[in-house]
Amino acid sequence: MTKPTIALFGASGTMGFQAFQELWRRRERFNLALLALPEDQKTGIFDPYLRQAGAPRLRGRGIAEGKGLKIVWGDATRYEDVAEVIRGADRVLNAMAYISPMADYNPEQARRVNVEAVSHILRAIQSEPGGAERIAYVHTGSVAQTGNRPPGFHVGRVGDPHKPAVFDYYALTKIEGERLVLESGLRYWASLRMSFILPTRFAELISLFDPILFHLPLNTCMENITDRDAGYGLANCAEIPLQSDFWWRVYNMGGGQAMRLSAYQFLQMIYGMFGLRLEACTERNWFALRNFHLQFYEDGWILNEYLHHQRDSLADFRQAILASMPLPLKTLRALALRLPPVRRWMEGVLYRWQRRMVETHPNSPYSWVKSGNLWRIRAFFKSMEDFLAIPNWNTALDDAPPADYRRLSHGYDEQKPHLTAADLHGAAAFRGGALLSTDWQEDCYQPLGWRCAFGHEFSARPYSVLKAGHWCPTCTAHWNGDQQARRNPFFAQVWYADHDPQEDYAYPLENIRDVEAAHLPARKRKQKAGLRPASPQS
Repeated sequence: MTKPTIALFGASGTMGFQAFQELWRRRERFNLALLALPEDQKTGIFDPYLRQAGAPRLRGRGIAEGKGLKIVWGDATRYEDVAEVIRGADRVLNAMAYISPMADYNPEQARRVNVEAVSHILRAIQSEPGGAERIAYVHTGSVAQTGNRPPGFHVGRVGDPHKPAVFDYYALTKIEGERLVLESGLRYWASLRMSFILPTRFAELISLFDPILFHLPLNTCMENITDRDAGYGLANCAEIPLQSDFWWRVYNMGGGQAMRLSAYQFLQMIYGMFGLRLEACTERNWFALRNFHLQFYEDGWILNEYLHHQRDSLADFRQAILASMPLPLKTLRALALRLPPVRRWMEGVLYRWQRRMVETHPNSPYSWVKSGNLWRIRAFFKSMEDFLAIPNWNTALDDAPPADYRRLSHGYDEQKPHLTAADLHGAAAFRGGALLSTDWQEDCYQPLGWRCAFGHEFSARPYSVLKAGHWCPTCTAHWNGDQQARRNPFFAQVWYADHDPQEDYAYPLENIRDVEAAHLPARKRKQKAGLRPASPQS
């Protein structure tokens, strides 16, 4: 009997490599086909597996194929490369994403990877013989799609409104990419909305350090997941029977109760792993007050019932990081924990280095305050007055996530086993719009016509709207939440969780350019400078 072929995208990423390793351990049951960038050849990440498969080690573009393993060295933004990976596949797992902060620094590439490459995957599946009816596709969405969920609104579920944070272009691309999947017409698909993926290797964790850390409000409630649990869960999707009711659904994928804490607690844990104190290494007003993402998942258990991926706890994550910490840092950590003068010296060095960064880096909230970037100040602090009112660390901070929360309405009776046209009309009205189609066959996956409160007409399946939180694609692509919330009670539930009804801003899309290429040295940033961000009126 021929073994099924699993096509995996994003296999060199934090989650994707864990999924690849898990699938490789099951290689007696699968053939694997990967797409990897030629630059991954320099790291040699796949060399041991190529040797085991008897496949050649290439330089540059090409196909390396051996027993049970095929690697297409190419680019997901090229349809031809995507089609080659999917040729002959039975399942397609997509762990690929161009994430923040790089998505902020190179928005064009974020769109190419998170939207255009997804369209290539769907097209390639549909182009295979019987592909749309035969090949199962698993997509990875993001918690960023539902945006900032402050305490009191910090527990969410699939079907809640999409609320991409202002200037978070990554979130826009993930919403658009997922919508392509839900509206594709494939017979077998699923979308897993990933929470914050914690690397379990020290080097990978440190590589994430960027001023985006300070976009994180300290009261944010985080349900994280380790890379190995995320990869394990994705690999398990390869063995879900096609007869299962797993398919044609969107899920929240987090680590469960054992991976929950506040951002303040998380940062204390991270700095504490070095033997340092968060309060001695940072200032409280370096952190934004709103406009990020993350939440606890009320319904994360549903996916775990299928994938059994919730294995690690925060203690397991901490143990994995400490075990992979380089010996010199382990020594410094031990000294800091044992000798207070050494700890204070280390904290002073780190504080001064971080202060220089937060004052000068284009993607730092504190630098926006110093430069008078009013659009960013409004988005992340609400106003200069709110920024100036931030207390120092001497004022007590309530770091415990609250037990109570507001469960959002989705605009229809979710307990009904079968929806009626009246349910769809009511849900559309709750979103400030209307259902236009009159020929609904009571099929939640039938494309229907809708109109939003601003008069935009669009097509969407009832599942996408009522069950997955999608609505008008034109409105979602604009950061005018103040205007949308006045007309859309469904969206207003999350918008007014951290915005005042008196606010009235339409944040310009082109203002994402003010952090473009911010990862490059200042000289190169100037060379790559594109559009100048618009300046708001004071």
